[in-house]
Order: sequence, then structure tokens, then C-alpha cells
Amino acid sequence: MTSILTYTFKNLPSTSKWALRFSVRPLSCSSQLRATPAAQTKSKKTLAKPNIRNVVVVDGVRTPFLLSGTSYKDLMPHDVARAALLGLLHRTSVPKEVVDYIVFGTVIQEVKTSNVAREAALGAGFSDKTPAHTVTMACISANQAMTTVNSYRRCSCTYDLCPVGVGLIASGQCDVVVAGGVELMSDVPIRHSRKMRKMLLDLNKAKTLGQRLSLLSKFRLNFLSPELPAVAEFSTSETMGHSADRLAAAFAVSRTEQDEYALRSHSLAKKAQDEGLLSDVVPFKVPGKDTVTKDNGIRPSSLEQMAKLKPAFIKPYGTVTAANSSFLGFCVCVPGSERSAFTWGQILANFKAMDSDWFAQNYMGRKTKVGLPPLEKFNTWGGSLSLGHPFGATGCRLVMAAANRLRKEGGQYGLVAACAAGGQGHAMIVEAYPK
Repeated sequence: MTSILTYTFKNLPSTSKWALRFSVRPLSCSSQLRATPAAQTKSKKTLAKPNIRNVVVVDGVRTPFLLSGTSYKDLMPHDVARAALLGLLHRTSVPKEVVDYIVFGTVIQEVKTSNVAREAALGAGFSDKTPAHTVTMACISANQAMTTVNSYRRCSCTYDLCPVGVGLIASGQCDVVVAGGVELMSDVPIRHSRKMRKMLLDLNKAKTLGQRLSLLSKFRLNFLSPELPAVAEFSTSETMGHSADRLAAAFAVSRTEQDEYALRSHSLAKKAQDEGLLSDVVPFKVPGKDTVTKDNGIRPSSLEQMAKLKPAFIKPYGTVTAANSSFLGFCVCVPGSERSAFTWGQILANFKAMDSDWFAQNYMGRKTKVGLPPLEKFNTWGGSLSLGHPFGATGCRLVMAAANRLRKEGGQYGLVAACAAGGQGHAMIVEAYPK
């Protein structure tokens, strides 16, 4: 998925037609709420700060999120990223020449295109003089792409770190930045075993036939066992699914609660899709195949059908199943056919923690609980569980979902939050640009 970031529109030259075209859409982001006379519909406070280059989101698009092994299975990550970049340029009519920088997030890297941002940019026709780099921070990689590399001040719209896209603009280094993310789970890198790799490298260095035969005599059949990329913590070898099961048990989140929430997510996503609310999705003509126009992982079911599934991680007593966790696949934004570690058990456990005085006092440094967020405002167009969770791209989808909802519903503030492997997290407040 890709999005365009720039600084406040009132600072753009009047001749910038594309900027004026989207002046009602963007969101500003800065370090703290300050009272200003800026016109707002629901609050007298704004995130905008005087004498600061407040960053705005112009627009964002994504190719459809698909189950792995389907229409994108013959592509490479930069192919999908390129499609999103071209879709963004087509929708916004932004000239390539005005883009100062491009940054993408990704997690499971294709070894041939480790800097996927650069390859996608060149493929989309951007100048080789436009810098591009790739970041990785597990499930918040795209968030980091949008909001990293701001070394001179703290910013509330990041996760312990500070802005790439946002920082490059806020610091004055760039005026227009394209930030996005991509993940392709249909062709993940599968390696030879370490023993096999070592033998092949040693064979490459061997100078005589005797040395080669000596090395080959050490070969064993188990050398051929491949190493598959694991959706697991390197330090603990625990998948997020196992972690979610433990978290759900610790906070007494039942299987029924998780199934009900999953059904809610898929039902709301289907409703949003049918009503044309998922406007960030752009059609993608897959070479040699049909044009993909919508996400294919949205599948409302019934509680009765969901109850028939067995636990996916902790067997036989776990509560996380294929039905109440998100799918892996792809896009620029992209998710797979296996189920992701991201589950509603985690969300519900967070809700219970936020509604606990004990948790607030012992882990949040607060005297009283935060309280439950109003569910009528929570993921009303579906979430990663139903739409899909492409590790490297979800962050941009979250921000654009918040932006589009603010625009559709006439709201002022949107809150985006996500967790990531390694005990990391991201939170961002976005604000509708004053009309």
C-alpha cells in the first residue's frame, strides 16, 4: 500500500493543482494538542502547531488483499508495490517529479530485491535520482515507513521512534514523500539447511578435485531439509498465535467472545465492501490473469460454523482458531492461506486491561483505568482480521482507513494503534484537515 505525505497545503504554491484538488482530504500530525483558532467542527483544539511544518496525508491506495497462493502467486513483491505506486499516481495526478523520497515497509524480504522500495519506484517510472529505502519493524513496518527518522524532536504519532516520511517533511529535508508497505506470502524465501549452505560455500572455495570429493563425502541426506521462514519470535520461538492464546487465558477471554468479535469484523468488512466504502482499493491487472478488484479474505460465517473449528496453536485447549485470527496474504499491502498470529483474543485482552484499575496502576503508571473504547467507533469497516494482515503493509491501511472514515463521517480525530513482534507497539492520532 502507498500513501503520499506532504506539508500543510496552505504552504504549497498556488500553482500546485493536485494539492488543491485534495485539500479536503488530508490529516495533520504533530507532537501535541494545542489550542489554536483553526476552524474545526467538533473541537477547539487541533494537532496543528504554529511555525511547524505540519504533515498531511494527501491520499493512499492499495491493491486488493488476497489469500496467498491465489492471483498474486506468480508475482514478486516489487510487482505488487509497483502496481500500488502507479495506482496512487493515477488517482492523485501527482507528477513523479515532485516526489522527493520514497520509503516502504516489508518484513519477509525477497533476497533479490531487498530494497523493494527502490525496485518498485524504478519499475513505476520514478527517476533514479529519487531516493528510496526500505524499513522493517515487524507488523508496524508501514507505520514506521510513514513516521520514522525524525531525530530532532519527539512526536506523539510514532511508536517510541520518530518520523521517515513524516520526519523527512517535518525536518525540512523533503516536501513530498511517498510511504507504503508490501508483503508477498505466496513466494517466501525457503533456504537450504545451514549444513548444506556451509558445504556449498566450502565447495565453491575448494581448489582441487580431492578437496571437493572430501567435502562431498561428508554429505548426509538430512542436509536437504529446508529451512522455512517462521512467523515466530526469534528470541523466544513463540508465534503470536501462542502468545495470543496465553494472553486470552490470562485475561479470561473466552472462545465465544473471540468468535463473536471475529464475526463482527467480517460482517462489517463485507458491509463496507458492498457499500463501496473501501475506496483505497485500486484494481490490479495481474499479468496473464484477470483484473483483481477486491479483497478475497472477507468471509462472514456463523457462530455455529466457527465453533466447529479446532484450536490452531495450543491444542486441544486453546481458544485461537483459523476463524478468529487474521489470514496471511499479500498486496502493497499484502496477506496468506495460513492464519496469522494476529487474533481478536489479543484485542479483547487489551480491552480488559484498559478497563482494569489493577492493570493501570501496575503497568501503566496510572491511578485509574483508561476504560473501554466505544465499540461503535471501533473498526466499523472491518479490521485486519477480516481484511487481511500483510505484515509490511497493514500500517498504511490503518491510517487510510482512519482518514477515509473521518472524511465519510465528518469526524475530527482518528486513533490508529497496532502491536508488533518483540513487544513493540505503535499509536498515532490523525486529524481531519480544516476545511
